[in-house]
Amino acid sequence: MLKESRRNDEEVINVFMKAVEIAKAIQECKREYNGFLTGVSGRFVEPGPSGSLTRGKMEILPTGRNFYAVDPTSLPTPAAWRIGVETARKLLNKYYRRHKRYPETVGQVLWSIDGYKADGEQLAQILYLIGVKPKWKSTNQIERLELIPLDELNRPRIDVIVRISGILRDTLPNYINLIDEAISLAICVDEPFEKNYVRKHYFEYIQKLVELGKNREEAEELARYRIFGSPPGSYGAGVNYAIEASAWNNDEDLAKTWIQWSCYVYSSKIFGKQCPETLMLEMKSVDVVTRNHISDEHDILNCCCYFAYHGGFYNTAKVISGKKDLEVVTIDTRDISFTEVRDMKMEIERIVRSKLLNPIWISEMKKHGYSGASEFSRKILHLYGWSATTKLVDNWIFNEISKIYVLDDEMREWFKEHNIYALEEIIRRLLEAANRGLWQAPIDIYEKLREIYGEVESIFEESILSGDEIQGGAIKIYTMDDVKSWKSNVSEVINAWKKLKEGE
Repeated sequence: MLKESRRNDEEVINVFMKAVEIAKAIQECKREYNGFLTGVSGRFVEPGPSGSLTRGKMEILPTGRNFYAVDPTSLPTPAAWRIGVETARKLLNKYYRRHKRYPETVGQVLWSIDGYKADGEQLAQILYLIGVKPKWKSTNQIERLELIPLDELNRPRIDVIVRISGILRDTLPNYINLIDEAISLAICVDEPFEKNYVRKHYFEYIQKLVELGKNREEAEELARYRIFGSPPGSYGAGVNYAIEASAWNNDEDLAKTWIQWSCYVYSSKIFGKQCPETLMLEMKSVDVVTRNHISDEHDILNCCCYFAYHGGFYNTAKVISGKKDLEVVTIDTRDISFTEVRDMKMEIERIVRSKLLNPIWISEMKKHGYSGASEFSRKILHLYGWSATTKLVDNWIFNEISKIYVLDDEMREWFKEHNIYALEEIIRRLLEAANRGLWQAPIDIYEKLREIYGEVESIFEESILSGDEIQGGAIKIYTMDDVKSWKSNVSEVINAWKKLKEGE
């Protein structure tokens, strides 16, 4: 009892001393004034880290220094590691409750925002899924990775496929090195396949690659790769361009586009080697696709990259694997005291309700006139992108979008006054969704949309007569088969696709 009491007293004292240290650092933030004056005078300002206090980065205090974004060698931070472990456990528990087994492979969409705003929380999640943990130096930099014993993990080591962004590739190379090292540790440890899916898949991939014509040495190297991205010097996942240009006929077209843009391997030794067969082979084992959402400063309808990377990953894995129970989720870490694994369908509806169907948000956007109309159009286009890649946008959402943004007379007149091109884009995407079978549109709504679209086109025709520039026009669907250069550029992917299908 005495020892326990002393230990509790020491913990209280340590917490108190830490609080005093933080309070002093906050008081020193008055150096903001001198720091600003020193900076505008062209003199040296002491550097210091940036980040979020709510995510445990007390070292950013005191402010007033010339802050830099992040020290990559310190990621994930100890605080981020705890969040990563927690979210990985929640992801696995959620999947296990539904399927009565653990996922063998988790597909991860990993962007640089994880390093710059979340201190490596998703990186930590990936490492913990594999079953490794960082060892930090006294300077908080990562010294090495260590395997977590299976009896401590109390579950199998989970394999991962990581689709990185181009900015992460270019600015956070340590992410690639750490994930690559974690995969190597898991492959090399002598454990049963049922307890180590990374090792299990490694040997399965070797056998399959040899069957596809690779020699043994090359197959052993290719089977190690788990990090994929776009070609060196390029950015994006390509699916957004195909969807926005209506340049696809079916899910397989979108899957091939995603593979074309994502099949370049990155590791501690390789920088951007094209390996479509390896990526497609590994996609067969994916059970769930995820991405961390750390802040509502941006949301899944803000940018086309969200549905292109995340939705594109899900669609591709589903097409290649043929799995009916493949899951797509988002891991919400906006509030680190209440992290949550949310089905993508629920996340889509959360954002739709809070933005596109929210009268207050609509009213505020209308105050911005032309740019507000563009924001309406952009978000609805991205909603259509999520529908195309995931089929998770329910009919009622498109019904309500139609009623609010097109069928409402007052709203339609507002668009005509401020930005009729945005109105044309919205109607065109709604009609395309209906024509492609993504939306089972009520006949009265569909006919009214067509009628209004005709009215908008007549306005454009009048603009032609007056000499104004217009966009507009009917929806024309074409694919890589219609564009010789596009088909040539994707030939490697098509050949690998055929070989993989023939080998099934």
